[in-house]
Amino acid sequence: MTRPPGRILLSVVSGNCPQARGLLVDQVLDASPDALVLSVSLHNGPDTYPVVQRLSRSADPRMPHAAHHGVTGAPAVVVRQDLLSIGRATHRPSVVVLALPEELDTLPFLLELWRDQLGAGSLGDHYTPGPVLAAVDPSSFLADIGCVHRAVHRWNGWRADAPVTRAEAAAAQVETADTVVLHSPAGTRTGLASGVASLVQLLNSRAQVVAHDGEAPARLPAAALRPISYDPQEAWRARLDPVTVPHMPHDSTHGVGSVLWRARHPLHPGRLADALAVVLLGVVRGHGHLWLANQPDSVVTWRSAGAHLQLRESGPWLEADAPQLWEAASAQRRTLASWYWDDYFGERRNEITLTGVDLDAARIREVLDAALLSDEELAQGRDRWLGLADPFFTGDDS
Repeated sequence: MTRPPGRILLSVVSGNCPQARGLLVDQVLDASPDALVLSVSLHNGPDTYPVVQRLSRSADPRMPHAAHHGVTGAPAVVVRQDLLSIGRATHRPSVVVLALPEELDTLPFLLELWRDQLGAGSLGDHYTPGPVLAAVDPSSFLADIGCVHRAVHRWNGWRADAPVTRAEAAAAQVETADTVVLHSPAGTRTGLASGVASLVQLLNSRAQVVAHDGEAPARLPAAALRPISYDPQEAWRARLDPVTVPHMPHDSTHGVGSVLWRARHPLHPGRLADALAVVLLGVVRGHGHLWLANQPDSVVTWRSAGAHLQLRESGPWLEADAPQLWEAASAQRRTLASWYWDDYFGERRNEITLTGVDLDAARIREVLDAALLSDEELAQGRDRWLGLADPFFTGDDS
């Protein structure tokens, strides 16, 4: 994708700590000296709208300084108005760097930010989407990816979502990025950065991973400073779909590897619960979707980070006689459903990707296969499946 004449490149920078984010913003400014930086911070919440504090800075004194004060409101609405003011100004930068805090869930925030608003103007009139850049301090990342005892609230652009663990927030941040930059402070132990780089590459195979040790001049790859080559809204929407393209395993490095498991029969909920102690051993990150026998009409999403596993009912499976479901699904999901469609089961299937350290792929697949319904159980039909004891979903718990 090329930038149309007169449009501003809107790049997004996040970071797992303020220091790493600041270093990455400085790198972008070194490459684009005329850029304007719009830094966002959130205060208060999550039960009410937060105070959205914005600060803009640029080396060009003619650039607009439309964001100085805190305003209470939906983050995407407040930031969109700032960006539209910058886009309509007489003197405009060629690049705007939107620096986001950890409290914002980047992917849904960007979808809401770019969504066309009737009568409110569109970002597409003034901006071309640039890449999403994530700055990572390796030591902080390792501490966060294993932290499941602390919950954090994140805003999705409009409202506060249910709290997630720090591990989930850390994994989601690097999975959203087009480029991940590892900044290793002086004194970082040998091998830590390379090990984290291997893990990040497995978590997000799409991303370009760049490591800086603080000694050599820090330069960003050219792709990190150009418009993105995909339709952002379609791609972001597809990544939030409960049925997504799996992360395919790569060769293990530094002991870090991935396991992909697929199956077409439904899972027995009790046997799956018994298998978790083996399945999650050494797993840093897991995601995918399940077909539980006692939840035959619902996609159950699997998201694990560290030792914390979340199973959630995430909407219905696509059905041949339900065109409204197909219209609401992303193009990517519709394509996957067509590839894997079964005349009897339709879209239903299990697919999980597990990433971790020294994983026993054969053992993981063995215990998951054993949790599937046998041919005899399958023949008993869904009325029998619905009566299976459920260790995961009880009452209103999802």
